[in-house]
Amino acid sequence: MGFLTGKTAIITGAGRAVLSDGRCGSIGYGIATAYAKEGANLVITGRNVKKLEDAKNELESKYGIRVLPIQADINAGADNEATAAAVVQQAVDTFGGIQVLINNAQASASGVPLAEHTTAQFDLALYSGLYAAFYYMKACYPYLAQSKGSVINFASGAGLFGNFGQCAYAAAKEGIRGLSRVAANEWGKDGINVNIVCPLAWTAQLEQFEKAYPEAFKANVKMPPLGHYGDPETEIGRVCVQLAMPDFKYMSGETLTLEGGMGLRP
Repeated sequence: MGFLTGKTAIITGAGRAVLSDGRCGSIGYGIATAYAKEGANLVITGRNVKKLEDAKNELESKYGIRVLPIQADINAGADNEATAAAVVQQAVDTFGGIQVLINNAQASASGVPLAEHTTAQFDLALYSGLYAAFYYMKACYPYLAQSKGSVINFASGAGLFGNFGQCAYAAAKEGIRGLSRVAANEWGKDGINVNIVCPLAWTAQLEQFEKAYPEAFKANVKMPPLGHYGDPETEIGRVCVQLAMPDFKYMSGETLTLEGGMGLRP
């Protein structure tokens, strides 16, 4: 039995993605893999049905857990509160409750200078990231209070350090950090642990960013001191496993920075 056997986790943005060399290329899928290895049943969301189905098939066949894939897209033109509520209801109907919510999904137009950013590009980042976290947290709250569960949200060094060409992305991620701190204060009495992870992992998205915007990549993406980027499963995913364990005593509301194997530090 794993540390998370019998628990249910919702992971947004968890479709399967691979790098050009075939290795795992998605933080969400890396987290899902780490959770599956610990026995958790999963509800995974995303926009791409094939990626979700690929994730379901691989995780169920390898680890013997159950995966519920749900296509869901929080965007400027949708009834987003209803979308999030429907995902949460399906999770509860299928698995009976929710112990962990991981808000990982995020889209953005990285590499576009602030003065050239359009409203549509700004909305893309805020809705897919900040609004998605807000609506999923609201919808999950009663179930997390019942289970004394965990919320794990994702922010970024782009917001902490003001990366060039990432104004909307940085704004969304800093909004998520503020939202998470408020939730940690308000929900602590309910036994809900809320934390933020700021990862630097080598993903398919980062690989594409390097190819599309090489100068912005060089200016903003620094190799960590240990000489490698974080691994989506063995480093980012394992941190998320630790944050969801019942006896984990890290202070709720803190920002955790994971930089290429350096571990966890506030």
